[in-house]
Amino acid sequence: MPGPLKITTPVDGETYSRITQFYAHQMQLLDERAAEEWADGFTEDGVFAQNVKPEPWTGRAVIAERMRAGMDRLATKDVQRRHWFGMVATERQDDETVLTRYYAMVYETPRGGRATTYLSTTGEDVLVLQDGQWRVKHRLITHDGT
Repeated sequence: MPGPLKITTPVDGETYSRITQFYAHQMQLLDERAAEEWADGFTEDGVFAQNVKPEPWTGRAVIAERMRAGMDRLATKDVQRRHWFGMVATERQDDETVLTRYYAMVYETPRGGRATTYLSTTGEDVLVLQDGQWRVKHRLITHDGT
């Protein structure tokens, strides 16, 4: 598993705030099961990879399609998931590219039940600035305990 970013060129405060706002918006879309809008946060040729899946999802359309299928399966379980991102570290690569590393927790609450931790992960993104907004060029999610 890769280690923490070696931050030699941190982003400024405004950029950091915009990045964390991007993550908050993207995760709230995911929690609302808005797969297509969530996938819009990726570049057209973006990649979504997980260490527990043999092949990454490549391309915004594929990412949206596969996330939609997963959300439709989840809807049959009658549970609510909530994603929490924290401990976001950033390393500026150039004016339009930032590397990030963060922790992500997924909580799951069945109707009438109690919330439990469904998943704990580390995420690593390559973010690019396109038309004034951040998008994920590459995301690697590493599940804890694997």
